[in-house]
Amino acid sequence: MNKILSLLGLAKRAGKVIVGTDAVISKLQGNDLHLILVAKDASIATIDKIEKKAFYYNVKIIKSFTSDELSDAIGSNNNKVLGIADLGFSKAILKHHTVEVEGE
Repeated sequence: MNKILSLLGLAKRAGKVIVGTDAVISKLQGNDLHLILVAKDASIATIDKIEKKAFYYNVKIIKSFTSDELSDAIGSNNNKVLGIADLGFSKAILKHHTVEVEGE
């Protein structure tokens, strides 16, 4: 899991991480996202909203981290939803993820 969080930090520094529910949904609608990470402590409404959009646009979701873990990885505070806008980073994160992936 630490490898995934490290990859998130690299992706953020490369400008490939989209932060926030509305920004992620906007990028989804433009087909600009390859992976979504939702904090497991996000609200039910947020999770449902993102899951429906991700299913519609056929984008995978990872829900294995808390908002604190996601926020620390990208050097920010209170982030519940992150989108990865780079295919290479998305593939690398999925390669290291073994707990729960949805949206296949």
